[in-house]
Amino acid sequence: MPRPYSSAVITAPLAEVWPHVRDFGGLHRWHPAIATCELIRGASGSEIGAQRRLTLAEGGGTVVEELTALDERGHALTYEILESPFPVRRYVSTVRLAPVTAVGHTFGEWWTEFDADGADEGDLAGLFANGVFGAGLAALGERFGR
Repeated sequence: MPRPYSSAVITAPLAEVWPHVRDFGGLHRWHPAIATCELIRGASGSEIGAQRRLTLAEGGGTVVEELTALDERGHALTYEILESPFPVRRYVSTVRLAPVTAVGHTFGEWWTEFDADGADEGDLAGLFANGVFGAGLAALGERFGR
């Protein structure tokens, strides 16, 4: 089972970055690979069980995800993919933030575990680590770049 991972230091305090990441319905506001994001279940993006429909940029299709955990104290959220154009099964992903206390920045990390056919695993692991997680963390860095 692959475990793609990406991390970055964002040059902004955790208190500024976390509200953007924790808003499950607001991913399109900061992630460059997401054209639109709409909540399709749940009144807000902070309710466990909330579902969002993502329209991927550049005609990449749609993805439906469900929020399965939101840890306010640990600054982490976990979600799973319910529907997607990717040949994955049991895709569960977590985004977690932590303060870099020495300089007032934020450490972000994002990873997933998923099942896929062996032939697809390597390409999917690279896509998720770089095209999804790395690109998203880089976009947060640019948004808060100082």
